Amino acid sequence: MGVPSWTAEEAAALGGAVELEIAVRRPDGGLRAWTPIWVASVDGQVYVRSWYRRESGWFGAAVGSRRARVRVPGLEAEVTVEDVGDSDAGLRADVDAAYRAGYGAGAASMVTAEAAATTLRLVPHPVDGAA
Repeated sequence: MGVPSWTAEEAAALGGAVELEIAVRRPDGGLRAWTPIWVASVDGQVYVRSWYRRESGWFGAAVGSRRARVRVPGLEAEVTVEDVGDSDAGLRADVDAAYRAGYGAGAASMVTAEAAATTLRLVPHPVDGAA
């Protein structure tokens, strides 16, 4: 079985959103508060970043739990959070370009080396009990 992927419709909804909201899974399975964040889509994959790597807030919780829910108008989904960082120069350039395309000059803080090191891929995760 391959890595789960977004449908074209899901990828378009997520990638076309100005912001998505993320709620990270707590150890007890509940959700933390919804947090609005910027989103970038590259080749049907969905990426998010923080301004800098930290252990606290939504970012630290997402890296720690690796599970979250995301939502945009018309879509809410369970995701696995993959910490991809900035080790792949080609991917970094593509995600940087997606942020610039989506947010223009406002993306400056999201395409720095510090921000690129926080790149997370959001992969659809089947809901418990789903095939």
